[in-house]
Amino acid sequence: MPPPAETVVAGWREWVALPGCGVPWVKAKLDTGARSSAIHAFDVSEVVRDGETWVRFSIHPWQRSSEDSAVVEALLLDRRVVRSSSGHAAERYVVEMDVTLMGRTLTTEMTLSNRDQMGFRLLIGRQALRQGFVVDSARSYLGGRPKRAVRRRNKGR
Repeated sequence: MPPPAETVVAGWREWVALPGCGVPWVKAKLDTGARSSAIHAFDVSEVVRDGETWVRFSIHPWQRSSEDSAVVEALLLDRRVVRSSSGHAAERYVVEMDVTLMGRTLTTEMTLSNRDQMGFRLLIGRQALRQGFVVDSARSYLGGRPKRAVRRRNKGR
């Protein structure tokens, strides 16, 4: 895939949308040290449809909250062993998801994992960032923020 004509500078954390999931706001960590992207997923199950394996899972867009969960179904691309930053290896489901970052919607491979204890429910890795983004590690929220009421709702949980 050729790189986009224009490279966009993003902060190390950004508010993004998951348009295919009906999630307008979720706080994401942009991690150039991570190869793949990962999302907090629970109630994960496989569903066979027309001979293809799909994955049904739920996501929580708010940090420290189980409210406003969304149920998602996606075609299973792969199962991969992924090593965490602490060195722990685990097999994870891999699906494709659309993420809107800095006004651009990109499609990326997303691993499903338990990120309940992590600071961010969504991590965007190098494979996604290669689609025209550079990360300024000294800055945050260059793509804008939701209204204060939405941010408070996220913090309060």
